[in-house]
Amino acid sequence: MIRTMHRLAMLAAILAFCVIVLGAWVRLSHAGLGCPDWPGCYGQLTWPDAIAEIETANQAFPERPFESGKAWKEMIHRYLAGSLMLLVFAMGWLAWRGPERLHKFRPVATALVILIIFQALLGMWTVTLKLKPIIVMAHLLGGLGSFSLILWLMFSSRRQFADKPVISVRRMRTPIIVAIIVLGMQIALGGWTSANYAALACPDFPTCGGQWWPEANFSEGFVLWREVGVNYEGGLLDGPSRVAIHLTHRIGAVVTLLVLTTLAFRLRKIPRLRTGGQLLMTLVLAQFILGIFNVVFYLPLANAVAHNAGAALLLATLLGSLSKTSNRAF
Repeated sequence: MIRTMHRLAMLAAILAFCVIVLGAWVRLSHAGLGCPDWPGCYGQLTWPDAIAEIETANQAFPERPFESGKAWKEMIHRYLAGSLMLLVFAMGWLAWRGPERLHKFRPVATALVILIIFQALLGMWTVTLKLKPIIVMAHLLGGLGSFSLILWLMFSSRRQFADKPVISVRRMRTPIIVAIIVLGMQIALGGWTSANYAALACPDFPTCGGQWWPEANFSEGFVLWREVGVNYEGGLLDGPSRVAIHLTHRIGAVVTLLVLTTLAFRLRKIPRLRTGGQLLMTLVLAQFILGIFNVVFYLPLANAVAHNAGAALLLATLLGSLSKTSNRAF
C-alpha cells in the first residue's frame, strides 16, 4: 500500500506541475476572466459553443463578452485542478482508511486536503473578485504549496536509504531550508509582480527606464489589500508603484541567485547530494536568464510560462535534496 501511496503522489505531483504551468499560461494570456462565473463558464458545464448559447452568455454577462479562446483555456485549467483535487482526496482516504503503516502520512495528507480545498476557494475568488492582486498571488502560492506537500508525500513514501546520512549531509538541512524560504519569498514577489502587471514596468536591463534607480513608490506598490468590486485586469497602479514592485523583484532575483548558487556549489561536493546540486545550479542559472529575457523581449508568452515552470522545478529540486539529508524523508 505504501507503493500505491507513492504512485498516487507521483501522479499527483506531475498533474500539479501541469496545473501550475497551465495556470501561468492562462494568467499570462489574459484569460483569467475568460469565464466570469464559477465553477461553470457562462452558466455552462464546459463553455458556450452554439450560436444561441453564445448570445445567451453575452446577454447574461454584457460587461464580459464571450471569447472562446479565453474561455476554453480557463475551463481546461479548472478541469485539471479538479482532477488533482480528486487525487489528493484519494491520498487522504488512503492515509486515514488504509493499513496502519500508512497512518504516518496522516498529518501531511490532512494538511494537503485542507490546502487543496482552500486553493479551490482561492480559484473561485480569483474570478469573483476580478483578479484582485492579493488573491491572485495567494492562488499562485497555494498551488506551489500544494505541489510541495505532494512532493513531501512522494519523497516520504519512496524506498528509503538503508544507511544513515553522514554528518556532512545532515549539516546541509539548514542551508537547504534557508534556500527554500528565500525561493518562496522570491516566488511571492514574482506573483505580486505578475498580479499587478508590473513585469514590464522596467522595459530595459540592467537599468530601469535608462536609470539605475528611477522614481519608485514602494508604499503604494506594496499595499496588499485594496477595495473589493473593482476589476483589476490590466492593473490599477501608476508607473512609480509598478516600478517599485519590479525593482524589488529584481533585487530578490539577485539575492536568490547568490543563495541558491552558493548552496549548489556546496551540494556538488557531497556525493549523496551531488546530482541535486548540479540540477539546482542549472535551473537557477536558466531561471535568471529567463527573467532577463522576460524584460528584453517584452514578456513573450512561452518564455514567461517557462519562468513560472522554472520556479516550480527549483522548489522540487530543493525539496528532493532536503529529503536526502535524512534516512527518513522529512
